[in-house]
Amino acid sequence: MSNAERLSTGQVIARSLIRNGVDTIFGIPGAHTYDFIDALYECRDRIRFIVNRHEQGSGYMAYGYAKSTGRVGAFTCVPGPGVLNAGAALCTAYGANAPVLCITGNVQSHHIGRGRGILHELPDQLAILRGLTKWSERINHPTEAAAVVGEAFKQLSTGRIRPVAIETPWDVFGVKAPVDLDVPMDVPPPPEPDPDGIARAVALLKSAKNPMITVGSGAIDAGAEVLELAELLQAPVTSHRSGRGIVGEDTAYGFSCGAGYKPWLATDVLVGIGSRLELQYLRWMKIPEGVKVIRIDIDPTEMFRLKPDVGIVTGAKPGARALVDALSATLAKRPSRAEEFKALKAQFRRDIQTVQPQMAYLDVIRDVLPRDGFFVEEISQVGFASRFGFPVYEPRTFVTGGYQDNVGFGFMTALGVKIANPGKTVVSVTGDGGFMFGVQELATAVQYNINLVTVVFNNASYGNVLRDQRNVYRGHEIGSSLTNPDFVKLAGNFGATGYLAKTPAELRAALEKAFALSGPALIEVPSEPGSEASPWPFLHPNL
Repeated sequence: MSNAERLSTGQVIARSLIRNGVDTIFGIPGAHTYDFIDALYECRDRIRFIVNRHEQGSGYMAYGYAKSTGRVGAFTCVPGPGVLNAGAALCTAYGANAPVLCITGNVQSHHIGRGRGILHELPDQLAILRGLTKWSERINHPTEAAAVVGEAFKQLSTGRIRPVAIETPWDVFGVKAPVDLDVPMDVPPPPEPDPDGIARAVALLKSAKNPMITVGSGAIDAGAEVLELAELLQAPVTSHRSGRGIVGEDTAYGFSCGAGYKPWLATDVLVGIGSRLELQYLRWMKIPEGVKVIRIDIDPTEMFRLKPDVGIVTGAKPGARALVDALSATLAKRPSRAEEFKALKAQFRRDIQTVQPQMAYLDVIRDVLPRDGFFVEEISQVGFASRFGFPVYEPRTFVTGGYQDNVGFGFMTALGVKIANPGKTVVSVTGDGGFMFGVQELATAVQYNINLVTVVFNNASYGNVLRDQRNVYRGHEIGSSLTNPDFVKLAGNFGATGYLAKTPAELRAALEKAFALSGPALIEVPSEPGSEASPWPFLHPNL
């Protein structure tokens, strides 16, 4: 018996999103997508539409939603300039392994690729999308829609997680046909851990005197297994950005990227789990002589990009579990190094107090923010320092832009984090330059009463550029100084609450007030241009 129903392409997409668990979609309506937007209206009791003020905001809010939850973050935009505006967010989602779904339109079917000068036309939009995502496809008829959306969700839930995109021609969104929404989606499990690889890894680890574990976003759901492995091996667990909090830094075994550098120098076996090993090979760069490398990763290409001594292609959770089970059966109990690790981390905390005023402000934020609260960094002096100086206790709670390091991603991303986690406290730290990339989304925050607290550190400059021009280019300052609005008044003009905090103590008081509000708040922290200590000696110790 057929379950077919006469539906438009837009209706199929909207209902398929709901069937796959999407409850929120960000975007800006436009002529090319009207029929899809109307389909969302029909489903407004089951899927929430958040309208933005710029497509980059749509993409970054979807990214924040996805990064903080592990669920699909969806956004829609018009084709051409809309896709290009959102391109930075897709780059970030690709680099940071986030399940983001872009739904866009295109010109009419018969005009695609013909260069007729149709509104928002690009020579080959689908090729652009395929260059920014893991997978992208076009829907040409409503009878294809359910299967294409199903494949999108399969891609978003298998292998290495990265963004995907679906485009639909302008004239196809409204076409109707009999459609069966019940599309089976065969999602294969990750490959089983190779027993031979596990055995070879165990052999290396049994003789290791100073092993180290490093985790990335691929290990985000394997925290219990990673901690068990660390306790078996008595090994520190390091991470750079997205892996932070998988093993809490308030345990003996969780190390920030800065605190992990000293033990790295004595490491004889490195176990990488769901990580590109960027920290060791691109940031620290100094490789201990004779170090052996074991890698557990779902992405087989990683084994060729940075060839390990032992490579195991599987998911982080089953891979770490197999390693723990095999080691538990053969490894003699090792004396605890917990006190040694605590002392190393305590010394590092003392060392980084030279990074001022950033550390003073970060210490206040950490003290006021609940343990499970979200901290969204930004490409700024405080953001850089947070990567080693802001302790992280839970996975996903340190939200970062990954290796793309897009200036301006933070505030817009943080709005998506808060929408996805309405019961949690969310703080965004940003510089004045980065904040102005997405300042228009203050209107979105007010419209939807999003209780995000944004701390704008205003040094009237692009701080890194200014430092480099002064120190490396003999004071040739050009394009690094900024003229800014009064951010407190700006917040008020949007309808948000604004505070001024000139000291760490004033920031503490402002944060406590802001967290108690029901709507958005902005806290401006002013400083002199170039007054911050450089964080880079702790991020790149060998430069």
